[in-house]
Amino acid sequence: MNKLLLVEDNEQNWDMLSRRLKRRGYEVLIATDGQQGVQRAELDHPDLILMDISLPVMDGWEATRRILAHEGTQAIPIIALTAHAMDSDREKSLAAGCKDYHTKPVEFDRLVEQIEALLKQ
Repeated sequence: MNKLLLVEDNEQNWDMLSRRLKRRGYEVLIATDGQQGVQRAELDHPDLILMDISLPVMDGWEATRRILAHEGTQAIPIIALTAHAMDSDREKSLAAGCKDYHTKPVEFDRLVEQIEALLKQ
């Protein structure tokens, strides 16, 4: 069972998404701000991270940079999961180190395809 870390501050979003991912057979961990996301990544070593960008305490771009700068977590693939749909937001997410980018509202089947593709690498 692959372990995913969902970094999301909106309870409705994390509840819906985590339930759907669990039904697909994933173990889902949740962090509700960027700093907590960095800490959970270091403690729990998930197989993949779904990172919201607009987060309290530390935004998703900074959290991504910190996760990828840490020796124990630098190989974890991260998908930016955000309502920011501008090309510049996608570019900024990829520049921060995200391996992929998914805009909200979530297209669940497409997101699962992105997750599976990154887990196979």
